[in-house]
Amino acid sequence: MTVAFLQHELGDGGALALRDLTTAAPMHRLTAANLDRLRHWEDWAIPDLQDGATRAYTRIQLAAFAEGRALPLAILQGGALVGSLGARIDLQRESAELGYWIDEGFEGRGLVTRGVRAVVRHLAEERGIRRFEIRTAVHNERSRAVAERTGFALEGVLTGAFRVGAERYDAALYGLVV
Repeated sequence: MTVAFLQHELGDGGALALRDLTTAAPMHRLTAANLDRLRHWEDWAIPDLQDGATRAYTRIQLAAFAEGRALPLAILQGGALVGSLGARIDLQRESAELGYWIDEGFEGRGLVTRGVRAVVRHLAEERGIRRFEIRTAVHNERSRAVAERTGFALEGVLTGAFRVGAERYDAALYGLVV
């Protein structure tokens, strides 16, 4: 297995780096700082998010990475952690589902867009992935814009697919075949 994403430059001081246990505490702090905003779209963005949960999630993602089932990445700007980008990989189906979020202060700088392009290119070239999906809340316009800028096509809307707290939201399903 190729491990090209221990660090990958995105230009303009941006980079992707493999998440590991050294990123767990900074990722927890960043997530906590963005919880109010993330709760509008993410079921995992719960009010009592514990530091131990972030470490446990990181361990799970690293195990999945070792098995070729995940690519858990940190988005960096100037060496500081500013977001997350990951892929859940299904090698049998040659497919991957991408997910991402970034600190509010770093939105609009192209980091997520460049990161998505880099991950698609890497997984297609190094892992033979041919189909990519992004699922995002219909009302998450910024996330939808990333999917559209990176060449994903809207394939449909999944009614009530996201549960966030007591609410259910429709999900926009974007696909890309390379």
